[in-house]
Amino acid sequence: MCGVALSQQDNYTKKMDEYIITIAYDDDAQKWYAQNDDIPLILEDDSIDALISRVKLAAPEMLEINSMPHSGIHLVFKMETEAVVA
Repeated sequence: MCGVALSQQDNYTKKMDEYIITIAYDDDAQKWYAQNDDIPLILEDDSIDALISRVKLAAPEMLEINSMPHSGIHLVFKMETEAVVA
């Protein structure tokens, strides 16, 4: 994947009910991806807005399926862009 990727490096203190969602864009597939290994969750979509909406619906469902607390969760979407400039 190239183009846009989430930064996993944080000086950020994660809350117990919080899940950091990895957002990335695959230039070859022309798709946005969202991933979190703790939930577990991986989704793709053509637009970032549609993808985020799908994650908001799917994350609590996946947590419930995996017998994990699923109400009042906090989803954090983080990403950074990369560019090669001549």
